[in-house]
Amino acid sequence: MRIPEVSTRMHLLLLTAWTVLWFALVEPSGGFSWHYLRTGGELIYQGGAGDGTGGLNLYAHHPELQMGPISFLVAGLFNPFSEHTGQFLAAAFMSALGLVIVVLAGRSAAISFLGTGTNHQRLRRRVLVAGLAFIPMWIEVSVRFGHLDDVLALFFTALAVWFLTRCNPAAVGACLALAMDSKPTALAFLPLILALPRDRWMRAVLWCAGLVAVAWLPFFLVDPQSFAAAKFTIPNNPASALRWLGADDPETPSWARPAQAALGLGLGAIAVWRGRWAGVVLLGANARIVLDPSVYTYYTASVLLGTLLWDVCGQRRLVPWWSWIALILLYGSVFAVPDESARGLIRLAFVAVSTAYVLLWPMHERGSRRHRPLPRPEPEEGPVEGPWGPMWDPGRTRPWEAPPTRR
Repeated sequence: MRIPEVSTRMHLLLLTAWTVLWFALVEPSGGFSWHYLRTGGELIYQGGAGDGTGGLNLYAHHPELQMGPISFLVAGLFNPFSEHTGQFLAAAFMSALGLVIVVLAGRSAAISFLGTGTNHQRLRRRVLVAGLAFIPMWIEVSVRFGHLDDVLALFFTALAVWFLTRCNPAAVGACLALAMDSKPTALAFLPLILALPRDRWMRAVLWCAGLVAVAWLPFFLVDPQSFAAAKFTIPNNPASALRWLGADDPETPSWARPAQAALGLGLGAIAVWRGRWAGVVLLGANARIVLDPSVYTYYTASVLLGTLLWDVCGQRRLVPWWSWIALILLYGSVFAVPDESARGLIRLAFVAVSTAYVLLWPMHERGSRRHRPLPRPEPEEGPVEGPWGPMWDPGRTRPWEAPPTRR
């Protein structure tokens, strides 16, 4: 089914206008953390101006710079400009990536539902409504805070999901590696690889491991003190969900970071085993916010990417409830709920309920991949056309047609 071109333009025009509006509102007071990226960009390109504190010694001497090397390499591209101009251009660039992510989510959903009789007009409206919830949080992370590392990690993850629906293991592995090379917390999204057919897992893993090693190993080989960056701690905020889990340490508990990774990987693997790969990013983001000692609002952007993908790729309801629930509870509560402990309880409740929903709620409309594979469309020739253009080459295997992980 082909949607008239004017509809596509209107869909993108509305999302673009919404992004520009939020950008204009936030940019004058934005860039809260951009100085970290600007400093890291200078250090990684200039080697600390000859004092030996930059280059491949960066993490050994600056453990507070918790961003990945890809983030600093990209941030350094804006350093030739004045500080104000560079920050503005970076914010505009990061804002545009948010629009690209929404389009990628729509394309991924179109491929995912191929052959199921999905109404593409309804799908586009679902993407639009979910995107309207996603954009404000995207502007929070990209413009207000200027966290290029989170922006790139989430962008590469969304790109990995798109390549996943096209069953391209090398690209999936490479994108997940670039996500981790931008922000180590993207490790929680690795279970997306398991949604590929089993015979393509190894290729994806090799690409992923290879690019992670290329990006990170030189720092640890040149200066073993780079491991100090992994031990960097931050205050345990009274509004964190950790407080409700009994962690009253004044700073990051020693077990928190490993537990984040283990929980995200475990939940993601279970989601794929349950045939719900579209929930992997949401579950990985949930693991981060429930076990992180801090409660910065930009953390919610990763949750909103997760709900965006879950609402458009994992659900067939017209209204993307989870995107708006996450926005209201996690972001709205910052302004509406003055009690810090209550905000921590809200975060914990959201994580518990959304995780249980993704993993346990009956999916009657689509069924589990283990029980009912989606039918393959059989066009006469050439790639399948969808609401966002060419979507699928019918000669290739799709991820949901992978062999079941348990007989």
